[in-house]
Amino acid sequence: MGLAAGVDLGGTKILAALIDDNHVVVADKKVPTPADGPESVVEAIRTAVEALPERPDTVGIGAPGPVHDGVVKIAPNLPGWDRPVPLAEQLSKALGLQVVVDNDATVGALGEFVAGAGRGARNLLGVWIGTGVGGGLVLEGRAYRGSFGGAGEFGHMVVRQGGQRCNCGRRGCLEAYAGRASMERAVSTLVAAGAQTALTRIAAEKNKSQLTSSVWKRALSEGDPIANQLLDEAVSAVSIGVANAVNLLDLDRVVIGGGFAEALGQPLADRIAEAARPYVLVGDANREVVVAELVDTAGVVGAAALARRG
Repeated sequence: MGLAAGVDLGGTKILAALIDDNHVVVADKKVPTPADGPESVVEAIRTAVEALPERPDTVGIGAPGPVHDGVVKIAPNLPGWDRPVPLAEQLSKALGLQVVVDNDATVGALGEFVAGAGRGARNLLGVWIGTGVGGGLVLEGRAYRGSFGGAGEFGHMVVRQGGQRCNCGRRGCLEAYAGRASMERAVSTLVAAGAQTALTRIAAEKNKSQLTSSVWKRALSEGDPIANQLLDEAVSAVSIGVANAVNLLDLDRVVIGGGFAEALGQPLADRIAEAARPYVLVGDANREVVVAELVDTAGVVGAAALARRG
């Protein structure tokens, strides 16, 4: 069918890539994500796509936030995106090409489905554990968006009624326990109360202003009690969400991705699977919980696959 372009629109960078029929990245281009609103972002995506060595036949984009009919409803992590943005229409006009837009976690799940850890699955949930917790669904081989573009908001499943406050303003969301930003706030609270942790020392040694996944990995390897306690809470929250999704949708594959999965690998997926097992109704099914394979390219590969499927 020729080349398709996949675009991963992130909070700090935009990655555009040419993807061939075998879901292989042929070439890519990175540009910073502008911080002055949707119009500048559209121009930056156009520039990145047109900088690719060949003109694609179609373009797919993964964007943060709920997406419905090519309209990004809201993207809290992008400055100025506090209103609906018809991204597909605007970029189609700018590029003179067919453009398809979907949620970034959804296209990431589709990328793993067609070319990564989800190959051979029928019904898949992708869980992305990073600054927040995202989720994407591929059901019966197709990306599932729901009725209004809000499907797959895994991080905002409530796992503890009246629990910790989430970035979304509600209480008890899974992301409030497993998102790295929420975990970092928990560390700050504990340190302010007098607790000692290797996390802050390691971050200082690495000259990191935030507790990145590599900082957590090293603290865990050193047996830091606070790092282990907070990871236990994160695994518990994610496992409840996974079990609920499995019970609702009868999934045969769950792919765990994001910064934590990259840092901790398959042992993290195994811990989540083991913690979820007591809550799964049909426990004897041939179901797999695996770590993602594509890492940085899942979004562009999935976006290109989405564009080809229309």
